[in-house]
Amino acid sequence: MTFIPKPHEIYKHFKGNLYQIVTIAQHSETGEQLVIYQALYGDFKTYARPLAMFTSEVDKVKYPEIQQRFRFELQGEDVDRQTRETDAVSGAQGVAAQPEAPAVHIEVAEEEPALDPLVLEFLDADSYEQRLNILAGLHHRITNEMITTMAIACDIEVNDGETEERYEELKNCLLTMEKFECNRLR
Repeated sequence: MTFIPKPHEIYKHFKGNLYQIVTIAQHSETGEQLVIYQALYGDFKTYARPLAMFTSEVDKVKYPEIQQRFRFELQGEDVDRQTRETDAVSGAQGVAAQPEAPAVHIEVAEEEPALDPLVLEFLDADSYEQRLNILAGLHHRITNEMITTMAIACDIEVNDGETEERYEELKNCLLTMEKFECNRLR
């Protein structure tokens, strides 16, 4: 085992689709650890896969054209964590670890925070139904900033207030638009 996925992290499968970790579970009969994860596309199905298989490397004999190292690779801010954990495990197994370089302080200009992959998918959606499905997938971790971004993209005004109230208001507006307007976005 090389790294352990954490809930809410987004991983890219080597074939290109994105998945979000729900949790790590334990098989009731065998005790084997399972990764429970949800597709961030289509019907947003939920899957279970043994942790060892989830964290395994891509079979380069079967898929020689794939550049990705692992079957699933972490996306977003913590992408270096996967490499660090993998290297730490390799070092613990007797592989010579490289000496750590001295720390260097570098000032970096403050960047705009990157949009959540599901918010980007929401912005690219072709129908109100797709947008509603994506919104439902974001419900457990949605922020006021996400709601504002999505509302602006839909030309909807959502009042200030609690995040849950704003979520429901955005959802209801999308349901109304789906019902009374052409389902295909312009």
